[in-house]
Amino acid sequence: METSTENWDPALTRLLSSLKEVQSNGEDVAFLNELLQSKQLHALVQVHNKIVAAQCKDDKFYPLLSNAMQVTLEVLEMFGEVVIASKEYQELLSLLQKPHFQAILCTHDAVAQKDYYPHLPDIPQDADEEEETVKIVQLVKSDEPLGGAQSAEPIVGATIKTDEETGKIVIARVMHGGAADRSGLIHAGDEVIEVNGISVENKTPADVLTILQNSEGTITFKLVPSFGKGGSRESKVRVRALFNYNPAEDPYIPCKEAGLSFKKGDILHIVSQDDAYWWQARREGDRIMRAGLIPSRALQEGRILHDRQTDPQTLDGKPALCSPSTANTDCAPKTPCSPTPNATALLPCKSTPKVKKIIYDIKENDDFDREMVPTYEEVARLYPRPGFVRPIVLVGAPGVGRNELRRRLIATDPEKYVTPVPYTSRAQKPSEQSGKEYVFVTREKMEQDISDGKFIEHGEYKGNLYGTSAESVETIVNTGRVCVLSPHWQALKMLRTPRLRPYIVFIKPPPLEKLVDTRTAANARSTFDKESSRAFTEEEFNDIIRSSNRINFLYGYMFDEEIVNEDLARALTQLLKMAWKVQSEPLWVPASWVQ
Repeated sequence: METSTENWDPALTRLLSSLKEVQSNGEDVAFLNELLQSKQLHALVQVHNKIVAAQCKDDKFYPLLSNAMQVTLEVLEMFGEVVIASKEYQELLSLLQKPHFQAILCTHDAVAQKDYYPHLPDIPQDADEEEETVKIVQLVKSDEPLGGAQSAEPIVGATIKTDEETGKIVIARVMHGGAADRSGLIHAGDEVIEVNGISVENKTPADVLTILQNSEGTITFKLVPSFGKGGSRESKVRVRALFNYNPAEDPYIPCKEAGLSFKKGDILHIVSQDDAYWWQARREGDRIMRAGLIPSRALQEGRILHDRQTDPQTLDGKPALCSPSTANTDCAPKTPCSPTPNATALLPCKSTPKVKKIIYDIKENDDFDREMVPTYEEVARLYPRPGFVRPIVLVGAPGVGRNELRRRLIATDPEKYVTPVPYTSRAQKPSEQSGKEYVFVTREKMEQDISDGKFIEHGEYKGNLYGTSAESVETIVNTGRVCVLSPHWQALKMLRTPRLRPYIVFIKPPPLEKLVDTRTAANARSTFDKESSRAFTEEEFNDIIRSSNRINFLYGYMFDEEIVNEDLARALTQLLKMAWKVQSEPLWVPASWVQ
C-alpha cells in the first residue's frame, strides 16, 4: 500500500511524479523511489523548510533553559530518595544515567550558553612609529571594580597602577568578563592620559579613582595603547580549591573589591594566569561572568611555607601533637611534645602502647606528607561509565566508626557493596577456606608483591604479613560492583591513582563533648583494646580528636566528601546518598584521571 502524500512538500511530490515517468526498472531508480516515499525524509524536509522560513523572517531561536544537565542531576537526586517498582521508572532511570544521553545534554547547555564563539585575532600594528597612537574609549559606569594599589572603587572592571619606570598611570589588569574586557578596547599596559577630559599627568591612582567616583553615566578614557599586550584568550582550566580565601582579610591583594572569595572544595574556573602572583577566576556555575582575583599557586604556596617556618609547632593552626615514630609503635607522652628539628609530620599521642591488628604501609613517610603544600588541584569531570563504579574509601581516625559504617553500608546490599578479601602469610587453619576469610600465600610471595607495589596497604602482626592488593580492588570494580574500603590513612598515597580513581570520604568525629555524649549513650565499646570489651576512656576520646585533626591536615586535600559521625544512622544515610552520587553523576576528579 502506498504512503499517503496528502501533506507532502510540493517540491518533493513533483520530484516523485517525475521519477515515476522515467521508464526504467533499474536498482538505482527503485532505491530512489523508495527513499522519496519514506516518512523520515519527509519529516527532515519539513524541519528544513521551517528553519529556512524562520531565517527568512529574521526570527531567532532561544533555548528554553541552559542548565539541562543540572536539571537531570536534580531529578536523579530525587530518584535516589525513593524506590518505585515499575518498568517505566527503571527505564527512565537507566536512560538518564547513560553517558551518551548526558553528553547530549552537556552539548545542549554549551550551545545554549554560547560557549562556542571564536576568538578574534589581535589587531596588527599599523601605526606610524613617529606618531603616538591614541584611542578614545567610552564605557558606561557600572558596579565593577577599577582600583589602584591602595584602594578600589566599583567602576569598569579593571585595575590601575603607577608604572615604576615612567611614573605614568597604566592599566594594571583587565578583569575577564567585566565591562572593560567586554569592550575589547582596554588592555593591560595601556597608558591612561585623560579621564572624562581631565589629564592624569602627575596624578596618583587614588586621584584617578576620585575622578571616577565623581563621574556620572558614561566614562571616557583617552589611552595610549600597549601594542602586543592585547587581551589574552580565556583559559579553560578548572581547579579544586584546597584552602579557604577571603580577599577582605588579605592585606596584599591589589584591589580587595576585585577579589574572589571561596571555600575549600569549591571548583574554580581559572580564566587567566598572566600574572605570576594574582590569577583571575570564577566559581564554577556562577552566573556572574566577571572574574575575580585569587592568589596564584606560587604565591599561596609561599605563604603556607612561610607560616609553617614561622610556627613549625602547629598543624593548621593547632598545637603539634608529638614527634614522628615508626609504623609499628605509638607515641608514649601524654602531653603535646615538640616536633623533631626537621619539622616533619606529627603523630597522635597515646597514653600507652597497645597491640592492635591493623593494616597499613610499613614505610610510613610523614616527611613526604609534611612537604605537601595543598593550594589548587587541576580537575576535570569524570562521567559515570556502565559496568565501572569508583571504589568508595572511608578514612578516619581509629575509633571514629569508619569500619562500622563500612559494615552497615555493605549490609544494605551485600550483592552490590563488597569489600576485598585480605591477603596473609600466616598458616591456613583447617576450618578456613582460601579466598573467603583470607587469601593465603607464602611470606616470600607476599614480600615480593609488596616490593613490586601490588599492595595498596600492608602490615605485620605477630610475625605474619597482612595486606590488601590493588588487583583484588580492580576485580570487584570490573564486575560492576562497588568496592568499599576502610584503610589506614597512609594507604591513600597508593589508592588515589588514575588506575583506581577512588571516591574518598573522610569520617570526622563531632566536637569532643558530643563525641563523649553520643558514644556513652550508645554504650559504644572501645576499639583500642582488642583483649576486652569496655567503654572508651576520656584519653581515647581525646586521641580520636587529635588523630582526626592530624589526618585532615596531612591528607585533607585528597578528600571528596566528609561525614561527621555524630549519629550513626544519619551518617549511614549520608553515605548512601554519596554512594548513589558516585554511581550516577559526573564528578570532579584530578585532571590526569580523564586524560
